[in-house]
Amino acid sequence: MERSPTVTIRVLIADDQEMVRRGLRRILDSQSDIEVVAEAADGVTALEQAERLLPDVALLDVRMPGLDGLEVTRRLASTPVRVVVVTTFDLDEYVYPALRYGASGFLLKKSGPVLLVEAVRAAVNGDSLISPSITVRLLRQVVDAKPEPRPLVEPLTDREVEVAGKVAEGRTNADIGAELFIGAGTVKTHVAAIQRKLGVRNRVGIAVWAHEMGYSTGKGS
Repeated sequence: MERSPTVTIRVLIADDQEMVRRGLRRILDSQSDIEVVAEAADGVTALEQAERLLPDVALLDVRMPGLDGLEVTRRLASTPVRVVVVTTFDLDEYVYPALRYGASGFLLKKSGPVLLVEAVRAAVNGDSLISPSITVRLLRQVVDAKPEPRPLVEPLTDREVEVAGKVAEGRTNADIGAELFIGAGTVKTHVAAIQRKLGVRNRVGIAVWAHEMGYSTGKGS
């Protein structure tokens, strides 16, 4: 169920660089439905504030003093706090653990303000957003590994196959809705159904399946 647009999304920003925190705050505070409720310059403080304030979303850098963002993500997995990892470093050693520990998104800092805002909103609505360049790179690795296609719990509809292909191209729900002339909420419903039928936990799992089956060009936006 989509969160009501009248409800403010509470966000914690954790990054060891004050300039980065200031920039992220400026972007998010410019949105009428988002409020930055706290900042942290290290992982220990980030974890303490997240557990005390229970923000809707925690934006975590990977490299922080005390505890790194991946460990904070792991420790927040049992709380209602959704995590979006925001980092400069596009490294598999960060991407895979973050997703495995339950991060709702993984963005590069160069992704820009639009994707940042979309990632926060997606996370709080139970969705996920991953930088298109990361999705595409993961797909290349899938091609190189040549894995066997996973069996389906239940066949996908034609529309779900279309949506899965778009997910594999790094499209957001809003992008997919615009391209297929359906609402973003409908796309979210399709994505949830696809995850259930494929037995995967996030959009990367959908993207991998779509690419294996030849339903995607693998080209991010």
